[in-house]
Amino acid sequence: MKQRKNKEVSSQELCQMVAKGMMEKKAQEVAILDLRNVKNAVADYFVICSGNSDTQIDAIADSIEEEVYKTSSIDPWHKEGKANREWILIDYVDVVAHVFKKDRRKFYDLEELWGDAKLTIIEESVA
Repeated sequence: MKQRKNKEVSSQELCQMVAKGMMEKKAQEVAILDLRNVKNAVADYFVICSGNSDTQIDAIADSIEEEVYKTSSIDPWHKEGKANREWILIDYVDVVAHVFKKDRRKFYDLEELWGDAKLTIIEESVA
């Protein structure tokens, strides 16, 4: 069972840091899926966003890591997708960030797949 090293930061706080990192680079359609009450969920939260280009989704992913590390000194447990830059996943164990290129996001439709989760849309003025 994978566990996060720094337990002083709640998964809710970590989720907010991830969302802030996304907003710093003008991520679009930022959504938080609260999976805490979903049976067999792999994390407490998914934070999902879209970007328009390879360069933007790369910048969003970097911004998430910078924001989380700057605020909490937490490094990701696992990362993938940086090479393809269509769907970058940054796994912080309790919180998983998904940075999608727009068309990939529609294709995988995580919001629908995890339809039992509580969905919160982050308004762009929050950052």
